Amino acid sequence: MESIEVSAKSEEEAIEIALAELGLGRSEVEVVVIKRGKSGLFRLGSEEVTVRVTPLALLSGEGTDSGGMAKEALEGILPLMGISASVGLVVEESGDETSVTLDISGDDLGILIGRRGETLASLQYMINLIISRRLKSRAGVTVDVEGYKKRRHESLRLMARRLAEQVKTSGRSVTMEPMPAAERRIIHLELRDFPDVTTQSIGMGEARKVAILAKGNSTGKAA
Repeated sequence: MESIEVSAKSEEEAIEIALAELGLGRSEVEVVVIKRGKSGLFRLGSEEVTVRVTPLALLSGEGTDSGGMAKEALEGILPLMGISASVGLVVEESGDETSVTLDISGDDLGILIGRRGETLASLQYMINLIISRRLKSRAGVTVDVEGYKKRRHESLRLMARRLAEQVKTSGRSVTMEPMPAAERRIIHLELRDFPDVTTQSIGMGEARKVAILAKGNSTGKAA
């Protein structure tokens, strides 16, 4: 059994085709996104997504790389938490950068996400701490639950741009709900080049939040 490359309209569809061809489950393979698709107007000029799917059994040195080690560590921790779930390993390559994501799937996994994703963030911190100590170098593994973070981050980006348009039009500042540092960073980056608005983090600790203000109005009028 060898790794295969599949192209399809979406990443999920390409992975499903590859899994069916290999006869394996999601937790038994490594997925590398080789080319991200591009949608065209009325689907004209659109490009398909291409993924390479490799059975974990074929990976040389399995368990010694950061992704394999992180997957092994997470699979050991989940039963100790009384949770029965599978862990999928996704590796994405972009230029010289490689990102590793562990996606947990199963039933009733809301407990792993927690309030504002705090439990999931703590679990990710724990996994990265374990791997960093083993490798004697910084690990950058993302831990997710059935794509929760991806959906949440996209929702935050859309909300940030909608609120920014509101601030730009009205000139009145808007303060978002308290959120973790990683989510505040998404807001700041999304609006970094947005015309006529700026962002600030305000508050302390768990109450820290992002304020979106009209440029030239450092205090703004609270909306």
